Amino acid sequence: MTKLMLLKDAVAQFVKDGDCVYAAGFTHLIPFAAGHEIIRQGRKNLTLARATPDLIYDQLVAAGCASKVIFSYMGNPGVGSLRIVRSAIEKGQMEWEEYSHFGMITRLQAGASGLPFLPMNQTAATDLEAANPLIKRVTDPYSGREVITVPALNPDVAIVHVQRADKEGNAHLWGIVGEQKEVAFAAKKVILTAEEIVDESVIRSDPNRTMIPGFIVSAVCHVPHAAHPSYAQGYYDRDNEFYLAWDKISSEPALTKQYLDEWVYGVADREEYWQKLGKQEQLKVPEMLSAPVNYGKY
Repeated sequence: MTKLMLLKDAVAQFVKDGDCVYAAGFTHLIPFAAGHEIIRQGRKNLTLARATPDLIYDQLVAAGCASKVIFSYMGNPGVGSLRIVRSAIEKGQMEWEEYSHFGMITRLQAGASGLPFLPMNQTAATDLEAANPLIKRVTDPYSGREVITVPALNPDVAIVHVQRADKEGNAHLWGIVGEQKEVAFAAKKVILTAEEIVDESVIRSDPNRTMIPGFIVSAVCHVPHAAHPSYAQGYYDRDNEFYLAWDKISSEPALTKQYLDEWVYGVADREEYWQKLGKQEQLKVPEMLSAPVNYGKY
């Protein structure tokens, strides 16, 4: 059975107005191509959930796709604020929920486990409890001490970018691993984008690297360079220049509109975007192979 389809078809089929969408990835393997396709298709009233929203959620909010954000830490990594999302929240144009990093991951773990909530040890972030009534304290029935609880998060759609996958959605990813596995198991639908589509024998050759199993995947899309301006370890580097440039672009509505018109609406797909970018040599990474592993007989 194949789950291969074009990214535009996967978004059209699985992402609906009003959905809760979680674009996974921590610094690395952020699914920008899928975010751009959601913008091109004009989705509205989305709830965007993500630990460290990154530039992709600034762009989705700028395009008018979202009415709410659920997040832990919001910023342009290494540069400053996410100007557009922050401005929308401060002006009362955007609903929001904030958690600690561990709080967001705990929400996904609860969702993936089929539980209504999970407890956490108390943290120093008591201001978050004051700002978010969904963070509650309960008494541990075993010790009698107070613990914090957070509700399960089960996104309608999780979008995960990986280095390689087979046509059934069994996927390898390596490098910095974020919450990809947790959100994939917590979500109702999973759209997988991949740098490479490989034979299932490649996936089977290294089972410990299979972070996402095919049985939870709804669609597999071959989208090389889908993570730019973030990076895909072993494929291309992080485009630090763009993260710096976005701080200026996002500071002026006219510049933001110009960017979206040229780089999102103005290209048909990721391949056209990548060729237009013209940074193939600049972002190229040298080969650095790991040592082989002997799995023996199976």
